[in-house]
Amino acid sequence: MTHARQHQIQVVAHRGASEDAPEHTLAAYKKAIEDGADALECDVRLTADGHLVCVHDRRVNRTSNGRGAVSALELAELAALDFGSRKNRDSWKNRAEEPDWEFRPEDPEDTSVLTLERLLELVADAGRRVEMAIETKHPTRWAGQVEERLLVLLKRFGLDAPASAADSPVRVMSFSARSLHRVRAASPTLPTVYLMQFVSPRLRDGRLPAGVHIAGPSIRIVRSHPAYVERLKRAGHQVHVWTVNEPQDVDLCVELGVDAIITNRPRAVLHQLGR
Repeated sequence: MTHARQHQIQVVAHRGASEDAPEHTLAAYKKAIEDGADALECDVRLTADGHLVCVHDRRVNRTSNGRGAVSALELAELAALDFGSRKNRDSWKNRAEEPDWEFRPEDPEDTSVLTLERLLELVADAGRRVEMAIETKHPTRWAGQVEERLLVLLKRFGLDAPASAADSPVRVMSFSARSLHRVRAASPTLPTVYLMQFVSPRLRDGRLPAGVHIAGPSIRIVRSHPAYVERLKRAGHQVHVWTVNEPQDVDLCVELGVDAIITNRPRAVLHQLGR
């Protein structure tokens, strides 16, 4: 099923075009921009020597050819690893169609550890508006420092203090209300997203933590409790749903009027939305 009015729904590339290229690599984000994604999603962690890198897990074991915790490794140690070596070659085994784009890294940088600084440079050079959804990972041994370093870096790119949340090309996401509070305290106009794996009883009426105006429920929540989206909207919040990969889930998000779809398959979702 395709739709004609989906320009209102933002398509966000989850860890880049991560079904086609290794997650959180420059290759994945280049592909997402090429595919027309409206925004890029990334997770950030702090290295032992204070650099923000785009890595989802606490440890690098799953996504690279190395081992160890990101927080215990320096950037130079991470840069020596290959983050493309563990790409899941079976990602299409349950799909009826074959991929029409084969992952072939053109440069070692494409599969090296990706710093947030490098990703922001890529977005700045994209030639069109590409937004960023940056997730702070918790718990972390660097409590508070992740947000502090993030805001310093955003300031270097002129992204830390938008005139209003609606004008901002960057939003900060977290499952931690405390993390979002730190961000809002330092930069009140920077939009924040409260991510949810389940709905807390005290938030079932559509409320979010103080100062947060974007809800980030999982697609599992949306499937099980579609009326929750209506409650969030009635409370004046935007709804950004993750991780939406299946066509029937895209249709559900359209039917419910969500504001953003976060997906590993930005090209396929854009096609389904008629874009």
